[in-house]
Amino acid sequence: MENERRGNAFTKFAWAALGYNIVVILWGVFLRASHSGDGCGQHWLTCQGEVVPSAPELKTIIEYSHRITTAIAGLIVLAFVIWAVRRFGLRHRITIGSLGALFFIIVEALIGRGLVLTGNTAGNWTPMRPYWTAGHLINTFLLLACLALTAWFASTDRKASFRVPARIWLLLAVGVAAILLVGISGSMAALTNMLFPSASLSEGLAKDFDASSHYLLRLRISHPLLSVLSAVYLIFLAGWLRRWRPLDMMVVRWSNAVTLFLLFQLIFGAATLLMLAPIVMQVGHLFLADAVWISFVLMAASVLSVPNDGKVEL
Repeated sequence: MENERRGNAFTKFAWAALGYNIVVILWGVFLRASHSGDGCGQHWLTCQGEVVPSAPELKTIIEYSHRITTAIAGLIVLAFVIWAVRRFGLRHRITIGSLGALFFIIVEALIGRGLVLTGNTAGNWTPMRPYWTAGHLINTFLLLACLALTAWFASTDRKASFRVPARIWLLLAVGVAAILLVGISGSMAALTNMLFPSASLSEGLAKDFDASSHYLLRLRISHPLLSVLSAVYLIFLAGWLRRWRPLDMMVVRWSNAVTLFLLFQLIFGAATLLMLAPIVMQVGHLFLADAVWISFVLMAASVLSVPNDGKVEL
């Protein structure tokens, strides 16, 4: 009974850690969209050269609070790792997943440090900024994947079953690539909207197709196109996997979640575009992107595992 209570507590903590990190990520979107990324100047770990900024501006408060919430996220993941090691040992998949989360949250902090120290914040432009942006997006998704998988491992007693047809691996790999590509293009589009704002949709479209425009503007149109194409692929993939393993409720559940979140995301993304991406829409758009990614990761994990009773036809 005591072990069961501890197991339940660990599982709840794992899902809470995932939820908290999503909140921190969304606050980071608000930080960028509100042009507050330079609120602490080019200082790290200090803010404007002080441990606690005195008489801060609003953007300083926003960036400083993001740093504090990020530090708390790091401490949560560290506690997560210590608990996993003590409870499951170093070689358990839950511990390995938590160590992965710790690694990526450290990299996340280093990327944040790099952005600040190189001046790639707020409305500043350098040729390296798109690469920082892409790396930030990929690392964030990998962090979420580790946290989600660890929480999922703690919630189920399924066993890995990697002996699936090669086409399954290929289809899932294409899905991962598609989501990451859409995510990167979305980050680039958000960066472009911030650096080169438009007063109307027609003005924005004119810039997109103007041969003299900055290359980021001319690439911006790729995001909605890639989003639609990837959504169609992922919806068909989720449906196919649902039919392939119709008796496995875990696969069915997460396949349905992928489809549902993708449909919401397409509608929300179109509304965001038509409304010229106000901050609240940007935050909601990224939340749905995170939900699609986490659902896909857990759908893939479900496909590559079976219940311990083995009552699933592969």
